[in-house]
Amino acid sequence: MTDSPDIAAFYTMAESARAGLPEAFAPAAAQVVLRIEDRPSEAMLAAIGLDDPMLLTGLYDGIPLTEKSVFDVPEGPDVIWLFRAPILAEWRARGNVSLSTLVAHVYVHELAHHFGWSDDDIAEIDRWWE
Repeated sequence: MTDSPDIAAFYTMAESARAGLPEAFAPAAAQVVLRIEDRPSEAMLAAIGLDDPMLLTGLYDGIPLTEKSVFDVPEGPDVIWLFRAPILAEWRARGNVSLSTLVAHVYVHELAHHFGWSDDDIAEIDRWWE
């Protein structure tokens, strides 16, 4: 893979991660829209209190399944955002993981938020960052 895969390559890697999910998670994952952008928008950064767009590799935008109600009026579909430039920067800095593995990890982390897991819940189960 080249040093700077394009957005289409990121979609391919993320969709491969989605296809590899355990069967129990696949139906819910299929309901979440996948979006890939070079960087997060200023509005996204402001909403979560970040200034540096390179610190955000992914974002879940939606209502977690644990909080959804039949009375909710959705404003749009739940979305997992993956941000190409920050992921590439982290991949280069790490140097010990394949890009497809990192993309899959960020995707699964954001999908875990869709299932209602907090960052602390994810960190307790996923020791990948160590």
